[in-house]
Amino acid sequence: MEEETANLSALVIPLLKGVIYREGDEHLWSDLLNLHPRLRDHVSVLGLELVIDEAEGYAFLKSRPESSDPGVTPPSRLIARRPLSFPVSLLLALLRKKLAEFDVGGDDTRLVLSREEIVELLRVFLPDSSNETRIVDQIENHINKIVDLGFLRRLKTSSGPTSFEVRRILKAFVDAQWLADFDQRLADYHAQCSGVEGRAEDTAND
Repeated sequence: MEEETANLSALVIPLLKGVIYREGDEHLWSDLLNLHPRLRDHVSVLGLELVIDEAEGYAFLKSRPESSDPGVTPPSRLIARRPLSFPVSLLLALLRKKLAEFDVGGDDTRLVLSREEIVELLRVFLPDSSNETRIVDQIENHINKIVDLGFLRRLKTSSGPTSFEVRRILKAFVDAQWLADFDQRLADYHAQCSGVEGRAEDTAND
């Protein structure tokens, strides 16, 4: 019993910090599958839900939906909401679409993209600029943000261009229904980009 309690604590701590991946620690993943009923009960006291995707090999915690009952006081939020900028949201959507296409057309389970491929994914949706270096630097900042969020993993290479693995947990945050409306969302993104470009031109003309 003491060993099981210790294993439970060893699971809660990394889950509160982020995502547990099967490939990252097979022993921890095994404990997670064995103890997940108790773990769900434990984190529910904290106002959290345990999400496990055995097929994709990841698990994470998310805040429980707040009650619609006005008489119920919402619990304190342990998992912080992170507002995302428009370019970061757009790049996440493009990476999710790329992952869906990859799953249909290939047998490999890991989608790896070069830095240049990711830059080009987003570059075509941004307003034209005479300062190409500045645009690339901005996109690299967005990539770094997504790495920090855990949706991209920078791969270590001794030589050659930098590459990134698109983490499959992205599927849990950008679902199939969202992708079904992706064309309309892209149209909205184009309109927003055009609006930004138009305001910039108006400012320059003034």
